[in-house]
Amino acid sequence: MVNKVILIGNVGLDPEVRTTEGGVKVARVRLATTERLFDRASNETKEHTEWHTITLWRGLADVVDRFVRKGSQIYIEGRLRTREWMDKDNNKRYTTEILADTMNLLGRRSDNPASDGAPAPSYGAQPQGASYGQQGGYQQQTPRPAAAPQPQPAAPSVPADDPDDLPF
Repeated sequence: MVNKVILIGNVGLDPEVRTTEGGVKVARVRLATTERLFDRASNETKEHTEWHTITLWRGLADVVDRFVRKGSQIYIEGRLRTREWMDKDNNKRYTTEILADTMNLLGRRSDNPASDGAPAPSYGAQPQGASYGQQGGYQQQTPRPAAAPQPQPAAPSVPADDPDDLPF
């Protein structure tokens, strides 16, 4: 079975970061994803914004605490998790959230409100961005060296009356 969620969106509020009694860091992020649809009947573009609650643990929570602010664009891979809880009136409530396994910071470092205008280190932009896994490890994605362009051999010339020269 598969329970996988992939989201790219903008953070709507500064993350809520706290530490459990056991000393484990946990962060909660509200992420907005916007879908743009063109309505041919009215000739208008309509937008639908969906809000997601993302929960990040340990190393991911630490990265969120240091680098993510309202307005940051992030990539999330995770899974859906539904929790059951009792409200103050003793009613049973359910909350569905995304439990993040991986997070990538997107956009330029200068676009990130948490960057303080510092020069962009290599972990701020994609595709040479930073990838953070649930195990808390930071995996730097190293850029691949550009391959030198290879000279293309000249195409063999085909006589105009060649019967194998088909137009398809």
